[in-house]
Amino acid sequence: MKALLRQLNPEQRDAVQTTQGPLLVLAGAGTGKTRVITVRIAYLLQQGADPKEILAMTFTNKAAAEMQERIAKLVGKKKAGGLTVGTFHSFCLKFMREHKAELGWERGFTICDAQDQLTLIKGALRELHIPEARLKPRDVLGRISLAKNKGLTPETLLDAAMGDDDELVGKAWTRYQEQLQRTRRADFDDLLLKSMGLLRQKPIRSAMAQRFRYLLVDEYQDTNGPQFDIVNALASEHRNLCVVGDDDQSIYGWRGADIRKILGFDKTYPEAKVVRLETNYRSTEQVIACANRLIVNNTARHDKALRSAAGPGEPVLAVQMRNETTEAEETVREIKELVRLGHHYDDFAILFRTALQARPFEVELRLQQIPYVLVGGMSFFDRKEVRDVLAYLRVLANPDDETSFLRILNAPPRGIGKTTQDRIIRYATEQGISACEAFGVADEIDGVSPKRVAPAQRLLDNLHLLRQEYPDKAKSLPELIERVLEVVGYREEVERLYSDPKERDKRWEGVQEVIQFATNYNDEKKRPTLNGFLDRLTLSANEGPSADDAKRRQAVTLMTLHASKGLEFPRVFLVGLEENLLPHSRSAVEDTIEEERRLAYVGITRAQKVLKMSWCSERARGSQTIKRHPSRFLLEVQGKTPDADWIPAGPDDVTGNKAKAKRKGRRKARSRR
Repeated sequence: MKALLRQLNPEQRDAVQTTQGPLLVLAGAGTGKTRVITVRIAYLLQQGADPKEILAMTFTNKAAAEMQERIAKLVGKKKAGGLTVGTFHSFCLKFMREHKAELGWERGFTICDAQDQLTLIKGALRELHIPEARLKPRDVLGRISLAKNKGLTPETLLDAAMGDDDELVGKAWTRYQEQLQRTRRADFDDLLLKSMGLLRQKPIRSAMAQRFRYLLVDEYQDTNGPQFDIVNALASEHRNLCVVGDDDQSIYGWRGADIRKILGFDKTYPEAKVVRLETNYRSTEQVIACANRLIVNNTARHDKALRSAAGPGEPVLAVQMRNETTEAEETVREIKELVRLGHHYDDFAILFRTALQARPFEVELRLQQIPYVLVGGMSFFDRKEVRDVLAYLRVLANPDDETSFLRILNAPPRGIGKTTQDRIIRYATEQGISACEAFGVADEIDGVSPKRVAPAQRLLDNLHLLRQEYPDKAKSLPELIERVLEVVGYREEVERLYSDPKERDKRWEGVQEVIQFATNYNDEKKRPTLNGFLDRLTLSANEGPSADDAKRRQAVTLMTLHASKGLEFPRVFLVGLEENLLPHSRSAVEDTIEEERRLAYVGITRAQKVLKMSWCSERARGSQTIKRHPSRFLLEVQGKTPDADWIPAGPDDVTGNKAKAKRKGRRKARSRR
């Protein structure tokens, strides 16, 4: 432990050794916050804390896994295995499963993933005769999620409705929530809200507070209202709460994160100690100076300034381009040249504000035959065959899971038409039962032909036999999945859908990957369960492709600024720095300019060695060409210092500095050689 502490700077040591009472660690970008958290946990254990008393929560499964792995290296696998380390959602899910009786779900429940949520919302809008042109299902889902994070209910939203749209969203939300409750499912927001409901019961709250005497929360600036309430409830008795975060990197306000929680920590905990981590070990002095000049323009922030431990580095460049095509061509040309000089493709990241900006870069990278990974693209779990297999497993785990049952009803085809389905679903809704139950008694429903529903009833019988064949469904998950595929003839379904042999094999590989996930899960867990397996897949499904894929494939990374948080790259191209793009056009109306500035700050601080920013003087919008102006952020990072070189370049050069830019490029190439 002494050796570990000697490796930390004074501020990091202070954060590690402050073990009692509330502690706010303001950890700037690249200041080693994960190291502080992991060493702090090791220090707690060395001071006599029981591993079972420590709860560490973060926001992604990847971050939780990395934290667990680092702790295991410090204290050993046995001790690390006794810790509770995970995301808010995984913690709440486990907590809810322990208290399912109090929730009224004695028979258990399943999680409704993002795609199934969308299906339910579409169904609710159809029932209310609301066309999707009037209210887009994704927008409705986003508004419901934001309302939940603010502690609202359908009733409070309806009472406070400011217009027709609010009223329609409130009604759709009511239908959506009724569907979840009737089919024993919880969405991601419900995991937080229902957990908080349990913690309002004093006996449960006291038991949890005694169970976890030391709380650590990473990325505290990203907490929303329910998460904040859960943390405070767990810390209410002992107040041993350590939160680590950076208000300058709070960029998720659009999905409920509330920066006021970290800014007002000292008001919630007046006795709190505050430790500032300001030594950046990631980026050069040039990059850090650029970031500091930008973020100081925000008013809602803790006072701090990063200092670099990495040396001076190359100047930050800001370049003007004619349009998005030129921007992509010049960026890719530079990457190709640098790779020729000895750099690796995975050294490079191209960061942008909106997903649509990726398109010209994808076109140019493909044209130049340069490998790339688009982070945030289609997830493995969004593939049809993967969703089909998981739907079968969800129905085995929860026969009331209506959305999953309707998905598998005709996969493979069983001839159950839409009219028959609608009549049975209407009956199920009227009777307050699930679609599975309604199909089981479909012979009694008016207008439903017994012959039509016979294949569905055979499916239900087969699923029932599988439950009997595998009463302890966890004993061999891979075997169960293979048996399901065999019984329902899913291989034939894949062959029916995809005539091309290569595509067919690729799709079947996705099915085999699910079986491999199950094998890995079985090997990891002492007491594996089908619900546990489904929980793990559902909680991780939203994270999609990651920058790790670019490393593995030796590829350039393309990603939005929101997706880039927590990552670092030797060379970063921050593109599209234009007014109404970054900052986004909505920010002035929604009063989120400061969050947009924090987003730009996150992008700048991803760069380790070289940062190049660009903006276009015009962009295509439909059939029109729109004039653009440089972002205010681009002007702010220049300040009055010479650190950021303004070099208009390309065909739109209007300042006569093209020769200067070429000379500079030749000098850099010579120095690299």
